[in-house]
Amino acid sequence: MSDSEGRDVIVRYTANERTNHWIVAIAFVLAALSGLALFHPSLFWLSHLFGGGTWTRILHPFIGFTMTLVFLFLCVAVWKDNRMQDRDWKWLRQMKDVVNNREERLPEVGRYNGGQKLLFFVIVLCMLGLVLSGIVIWRTYFSIYFPVEVVRFASLLHALSAFLLICAIIVHIYAGIWVKGSLHAMTRGTVTPGWAWKHHRAWFRERRNL
Repeated sequence: MSDSEGRDVIVRYTANERTNHWIVAIAFVLAALSGLALFHPSLFWLSHLFGGGTWTRILHPFIGFTMTLVFLFLCVAVWKDNRMQDRDWKWLRQMKDVVNNREERLPEVGRYNGGQKLLFFVIVLCMLGLVLSGIVIWRTYFSIYFPVEVVRFASLLHALSAFLLICAIIVHIYAGIWVKGSLHAMTRGTVTPGWAWKHHRAWFRERRNL
């Protein structure tokens, strides 16, 4: 495949995958801001972004539900590519080589490396924790059916899952900036053969049937 300038490129993300990713990303930002507004009085000023406290309380769970639902489709699409393999565990054990960009010493990896796969499963677990606890503490519809002790535990789980998810997304963003070409892949959908060979050699061989 060639891009608009006639350069040889490889499709890394389809249009559907990119659209799904950015919908989840936008929903995450909105859910995080509205959630932080409700989390502590010092952050309540963020509620003005959503029309005030009442609207923030109304919108937050619906935004979170939308984020989870859209992420579910993305999760199904990339689940197979995120299954851990022996080469991924070996990649993780060589983290010193990873951070020092000694990629020639690392095992060949598929579409995603061991770090990306672990991050994916952390995000999946956080999303699961958020949606389950969110249902329990959603006062308008569900919380009246649970004992107060369960609601309190769910509130704690919701806050912890949100904190871990925010940390995971920060790592995700940093990694995308750190590895030059990753942002282009998620905005344009393609990477150069050289990028694929350097960072995801096994995936490159698979795509080129080498």
